[in-house]
Amino acid sequence: MPLIVPDTVKLSVVIVNYNVCYFLEQALLSVRRAVEKWGEAVEVFVVDNNSVDGSVAMVRARFPEVILIENKDNPGFSKANNQAIRIAKGEYVLLLNPDTVVEEDTFRACCDFMDQHPRAGGLGVKMLDGQGKFLPESKRGLPTPSVAFYKIFGLASLFPKSRTFGRYHLGFLDKDQTHEIEVLSGAFMLLRAAALKEVGLLDEDYFMYGEDIDLSYRLTQGGWKNYYFPGTRIIHYKGESTKRTSVNYVFVFYRAMVIFARKHFAPNRAGTFSLLINGAIWLRAGMAVAQRLAVRALPVLLDAGLIYGGMYFLKSYWEDNHKYVRTDYPPAFMGVAVPAYILVWLVSAYFSGGYDQPAKTGRIVRGIFVGTVLISAVSNFFDAYRFSKALIILGGAWAVAALVGRRMASHFLRYRDLRLNERPHKNIAIVGSAPESRRVRHLLEAAGVQARIIGYVTPDAELPEAGSAASPMPAEDHLGEVRQLDEIIRIYALDELIFCGKDLSASQIIALMVSLQQQQPVAYKILPEDSEYIIGSSGKDSPGDYYTLDIALNLFQPQQVRNKRVLNVLLSLGFLLGLPLTVGLVERKAGFVRNCLRVLLGRRSWVGLRYAAAPRRTAEAILSAADVATAAAPLTTATRRRLELLYAKDYEPSTDLGIVLRCFRQLGREGE
Repeated sequence: MPLIVPDTVKLSVVIVNYNVCYFLEQALLSVRRAVEKWGEAVEVFVVDNNSVDGSVAMVRARFPEVILIENKDNPGFSKANNQAIRIAKGEYVLLLNPDTVVEEDTFRACCDFMDQHPRAGGLGVKMLDGQGKFLPESKRGLPTPSVAFYKIFGLASLFPKSRTFGRYHLGFLDKDQTHEIEVLSGAFMLLRAAALKEVGLLDEDYFMYGEDIDLSYRLTQGGWKNYYFPGTRIIHYKGESTKRTSVNYVFVFYRAMVIFARKHFAPNRAGTFSLLINGAIWLRAGMAVAQRLAVRALPVLLDAGLIYGGMYFLKSYWEDNHKYVRTDYPPAFMGVAVPAYILVWLVSAYFSGGYDQPAKTGRIVRGIFVGTVLISAVSNFFDAYRFSKALIILGGAWAVAALVGRRMASHFLRYRDLRLNERPHKNIAIVGSAPESRRVRHLLEAAGVQARIIGYVTPDAELPEAGSAASPMPAEDHLGEVRQLDEIIRIYALDELIFCGKDLSASQIIALMVSLQQQQPVAYKILPEDSEYIIGSSGKDSPGDYYTLDIALNLFQPQQVRNKRVLNVLLSLGFLLGLPLTVGLVERKAGFVRNCLRVLLGRRSWVGLRYAAAPRRTAEAILSAADVATAAAPLTTATRRRLELLYAKDYEPSTDLGIVLRCFRQLGREGE
């Protein structure tokens, strides 16, 4: 990377990171390549908002040229960016998301455009999702009250190309032409330093979302112009719609709109405007909750409906053919008893793993069997609801048939086979050299990815002779060259391509993604150079995902997650019921009571990971497995992380119980 000399820096790149180490690594690699190709003096900042996933250590080890700012808390996107902007020396400042990949000519092309347009205050580029599809948030209009209304109530989505309703994403403007626009995306926001000095930095009233809209508006109000420039492209793994069904996203995003509108459009009508927008926010939040609940509840409701229908048929058949006294069962049987049976069967099936993926018949049978035994036993205590034992047994058998049958039908419609316990393996091809192809294979095997590696595709015609030291792969694994990819995908029915970043440039990868996604429905992932993460995304409506070398952790297996939650709830209820006794055994009594309530609500867990990074979002832990370790000197953070990793790897609920008993006095700790 070129030497940075004061007052000669052309570009300052600012990346704010929070627990996305794997994406950040790829973004910085693409930035490094773009800087090296351009040759201008560039400084790169990474502002880390107190990540716990090893991001800081990774940046120090792999990117010594980066200026690293380590925050000890998470001050938000605006404040973190401003920290770097205040000390940046570049003529231009680029705010770049960590989940992006820039082309090798991106910096040169964008800065050349800014040089040629001296009144350009800001610039955005064509953004693509992880499948090479255009992201509409690449160009946006100002969210005036009417535009915000159209977006909140879905009119913008229904009529994206309308000049009236589609102004939020400017869908009526050609995505392949340069345009003056009103709002830039914070994922890639190139700013002229001189313009920032005039209009000010990011407004720190916005924690996340809205700060890019606010700054874009202030630039235009200050006489500067904002441009959408499609002359270069970037990958942005997490499009704006990624979190659209998240209630938290709805509140944060639309409240940012409220802040913006009250600040710039309706300062004298803040009360009325805030009331209207907040009403819309609650409506969208309710819709988001309803959508998520409907998606999760639909399989359960289908199962319940199938069982209920079967029980009605069984009841009628039994009444007509086998009941000793030929009288109808009372209405309470179908109105009260059968719904109770169904509830017990489905809850038992759930805790047995009947709703885990992939579906397994044994789990369903085990769950329904346990539920049937419970129903038979408990029904003996209620004379008014003691109906036919035969119907309970027959109902249990039908419940198994209904649950297994529905899953088999769904599996057949999706995969065209009846192997319920297996998901068809993906057909994957690797695009890269033979050595990198072998590395991809090792990573996929270590990560336990269920896939068939069909072979590898070389970037060019230069191929070592089979069996030579330079070619560690058998010749028959070679499928062809990149120029033949379209045909290779079709012949081998490929589901996924993995591009090797060491062998292909970002520009080549993006060009292939764009050209192929128009012809073949195939997924894409990228292995960055010297990385252990294979990164990709199934689209703008899905979060980024990755294959990694991390070992499987028992703590995060679905059945153990349920067991842990049940244990947390039982412990909290027990502590609260025995409060006069339990509260006297802890050091911080008020904190203990608050923790009991937080655990019941799912906001805390009695035991969990406090020092090691979790591969998914989890409740904050009160105790750590490291708390029970005894040593002459205080344990280092690295040691605590290793102990927690061992705890997660071999997790059993009894482990939590032992830790709680041994560290009972610490159960009142808060935020330590």
